Parts: sequence; C-alpha cells; structure tokens
Amino acid sequence: MKTILALVVLLLAAAMAYVRLAPTDPDAWHVDPLKAPDPGEGGVLLRPDDSKLYPLPPASLLAAVDQVAREEPRTTRLAGSVEDGRITYVARSLVWGFPDYITVAAVPEGEGARLAVYSRLRFGRGDMGVNRKRLDRWLHRLDAVVE
Repeated sequence: MKTILALVVLLLAAAMAYVRLAPTDPDAWHVDPLKAPDPGEGGVLLRPDDSKLYPLPPASLLAAVDQVAREEPRTTRLAGSVEDGRITYVARSLVWGFPDYITVAAVPEGEGARLAVYSRLRFGRGDMGVNRKRLDRWLHRLDAVVE
C-alpha cells in the first residue's frame, strides 16, 4: 500500500513538474489574433468587431493593456511588445501552474482603436471559463486605466 501511495505521489509530482517546466515555443503561441481559429471550450476569441472602441491610438491602447496584464498575478510576457503591435502573455493557474496563452493586438479605427484578443489553454480541452473571466477582468481594469 505504501508503495502504491508513493508511486501516486511521484506521478503527481512529475505531472506538476511537466506542466510548469515544459518548454514553450513562442512562435507556436505568438499568433495573430485576427487570423486565429476559434479556441472552442479551451479559450476565448475577441474580434475587433466585438470590442469596444477606445479613444486611443493603437500603441497607447496596447501599452495600457500591457500595464493591466503585468499587474495580473502569475502572468509574464512571452513574446512581442507594444512596438511590435502584438503581445503574448503566459498566465499560470495558482496550484498546478497550468499555462494559458493570451495574445493581444490593437487595431486602428478612426481616431481610436479596438482590441483583438486570443486567449487559450495549453493542456486539456476545457478551461471552465477561466480565460473568459480573465479577459473580462482585464477589460474592466483597462477601462479604469484608459479613463
């Protein structure tokens, strides 16, 4: 019985280590959200047509999003920059460290800009609404930063 328990603990530790330490290829995750496929149950896709029109030029809007994202716990920048016009972040869950990838771009429209966001999980099929909740939280915080 002790051997089985030790094996289960070892397997769980190995799974946790893999989730946290698996290499990430930025080229595979830093994709254009305007060309991204629907992530299904494992994420959320916000197209510019569904985004609020912000009264900022694209670079300023993306800089504001970057500020919001970098204030989020367990979130780091994977690739891109404001100057590139697109940024991809990795946000990890608290206990297991499951990574979600969030790519954000700002699309010009008139005197302002709209967001394109592609947020998806790496492991599994469904995220129980985590990506939608995060995006809603970021957009709420963004409104406070922009105003």
